[in-house]
Amino acid sequence: MVAVTHEAHEHVSGELFRSVFRHHPAGVTVVTFDSPNGPVGFTATSVVSVSLEPPLLSFAIAQTSSSLDALSQADTALVHWLDAGQSHLATRFARSAGERFSDPRSWSPLPSGEPLLNGVSTWARCRLADRFAAGDHTIVIGLVVEANVNGAAENPLVYVDGRYHEVAPIIERSQLRSRRA
Repeated sequence: MVAVTHEAHEHVSGELFRSVFRHHPAGVTVVTFDSPNGPVGFTATSVVSVSLEPPLLSFAIAQTSSSLDALSQADTALVHWLDAGQSHLATRFARSAGERFSDPRSWSPLPSGEPLLNGVSTWARCRLADRFAAGDHTIVIGLVVEANVNGAAENPLVYVDGRYHEVAPIIERSQLRSRRA
């Protein structure tokens, strides 16, 4: 595949661009929010920290997503960071919208109304500060107004090469040598 283009108006193909990012591990989150028609949510691997002061994060949602219309009306959202044992949540929220909240025992509303997924130890509640179109996605900027971290981030769920993975610590060379001895 050709990976470089020199003309300002040219760009790599979507296929090549997707191949490049298959090599980039991304943390897996589920974004949820309330709507007049009930809870809405989707899986997102595009969440990034934007600013410390004020605390801002961003995520992207496809223009074709069934959640986009409801998100455009939402004032707040919850971003849930998933652990390796929660790939079933990532899969559920990547499927048809009707299946995402089908089990009422898997979530509960916060006092502010957003759906909180049970068993997720790290989440951030955001006021949705800005949204703007970028290619075939909408980028959303959220001001973090509440957060919860319960325990260490020992085994986050990541997505790379089209599959979910867990993170393992790198063994230091000195530890490796002592194990061989």
